[in-house]
Amino acid sequence: MLDRIKASMSSLAPAEQRVAQLVLSDPRAFANLPVSELSYRAHVSKPTVVRFCRSMGYDGLSDFKLKLAGSVSEGVPFIHRSVDADDKTSDVLVKVIDNTVAAFLKYRNDASTTALERAAEAIAGTYQTGRRIEFFGVGNSGIVAQDAQHKFFRLGITSIAYSDGHMQVMSASLLGPGDCVVIISNSGRTRDLMDAADIARKNGATTIVITASGSPLASAGHIHLAADHPEGYDRYSPMVSRLLHLMIIDVVATCVALRIGSPLQPLLKEMKNNLRNKRYA
Repeated sequence: MLDRIKASMSSLAPAEQRVAQLVLSDPRAFANLPVSELSYRAHVSKPTVVRFCRSMGYDGLSDFKLKLAGSVSEGVPFIHRSVDADDKTSDVLVKVIDNTVAAFLKYRNDASTTALERAAEAIAGTYQTGRRIEFFGVGNSGIVAQDAQHKFFRLGITSIAYSDGHMQVMSASLLGPGDCVVIISNSGRTRDLMDAADIARKNGATTIVITASGSPLASAGHIHLAADHPEGYDRYSPMVSRLLHLMIIDVVATCVALRIGSPLQPLLKEMKNNLRNKRYA
C-alpha cells in the first residue's frame, strides 16, 4: 500500500501530495489520528484528506485507515526471494510458492474494493445492454487476456481478446459509448496498449486497466485496478505478475457473475451437464 502511494505521488494534486507525505512519514500514526489532526499536520482541509483517500481508490478515510492499519500491522510482508543459480529444487519450490503467496496476501490487504466494484458494474452493465466487451494484452499479458475472455465466455458473456497491436488499435477504433475494454499490462508502458487505450477512451468506451500504479497506462483508463508487486517488469520470465493478473480477473469475473444473478444458474448447470458427456466415466 505504501509502495502504491509512493508510485502515485507525482499524479496527485499538491495538497494531496502533502497528505501522502504524512502517510509515508508515519503510517501507524495516520491510521489512528482523527481527520482534524491529520488535516492540521498536513496543512490541508479536512475534505482534502478524504479526497486523497478516494484518489488512491478507497471509499473514504475510514476505508483507507482500515487498509493502512492492516498493511503496516497485520499484513504479511512481501519478502521477495529471487531464485539463485545454485538453488536446489527444494529451494526453488519454496521461493516460487512463497513469492506468489506473499504477493496474493499483499494484494488482499491493499486492493481497492471501490475500483473492483466499479469494474464489475461497468462490465455487467455493458453485458446487459448487449454492447462489446474486449480484452487487450501483449506477451504474457496477452495470455491473461485470453484467459479472461474464456472466463467471461463461460458466464455467457460474449467477449473477445486481442494480443496483436494492430488488431487492438483497429478494434479500439470501432468501440464507442457503452462498450467496455479491459487492458492488461505488467509494465504499463507498452506503446501498442497505450495507443489502444487512448483511442478507446476518445471514442467513449469504458476503459479498465490492470497494471502497476504510477505507470502511464494507470492514468489512461477510467478505472484502474492496481497490480503492484516487487517483481521487475523487465524480467525474462515474469511469474508473480502473471498470476496476480489472473487472480484479479478471477475476482472481477466472480463479482460480475453475482451481479448477473439467477439467470446464470440454469446456463451453468446445462453447460456442466453437457461437458460430462465429454469425459470418460
